[in-house]
Amino acid sequence: MKKTKEPVITIDEKEYAIAGLSEAARAHIANIQFVDVQIQQINNELAVCDTARMAYTAAFSRELAKA
Repeated sequence: MKKTKEPVITIDEKEYAIAGLSEAARAHIANIQFVDVQIQQINNELAVCDTARMAYTAAFSRELAKA
């Protein structure tokens, strides 16, 4: 029979067994996970904006070359 591994979270290169944490600590983990998702979304939006800016800059340069 295969033994299932207990869920853990790694913070500052240290693993913590989630089941052994207090309710307040688990709530903090949920908050950390929430903001990690928000940070990733913002980084994705930044990447889109950077790409759009490069495209607008290239279009502007092409327009100037016509003149």
